[in-house]
Amino acid sequence: MVLHFAAPGIAARCFYREKWKKQWLVMISTMIVDLDHLLATPVLDINRCSIGFHPFHSYVAIGIYACLFFFPGLRVVSLGLLIHMFLDYTDCVWMGM
Repeated sequence: MVLHFAAPGIAARCFYREKWKKQWLVMISTMIVDLDHLLATPVLDINRCSIGFHPFHSYVAIGIYACLFFFPGLRVVSLGLLIHMFLDYTDCVWMGM
């Protein structure tokens, strides 16, 4: 979970040096996509892989997040979402799924 805050911070510092704090907050706000976990039963299952299970963690959604990167005004949001999905994917890999 720490990486969900640290990784966007590192990305913001690397790519947006002048206004990194604002961009970091934008990327952190993309964690709102985790609200889709509330649609699952049980809400929290530590053995469940989020990728491909929850609507905002679906492969179609990830493709949309990647497409958003090509729009300059949405690039920071896209980067935050993609970092989030990557970190969730690494959780799946570590769980062996």
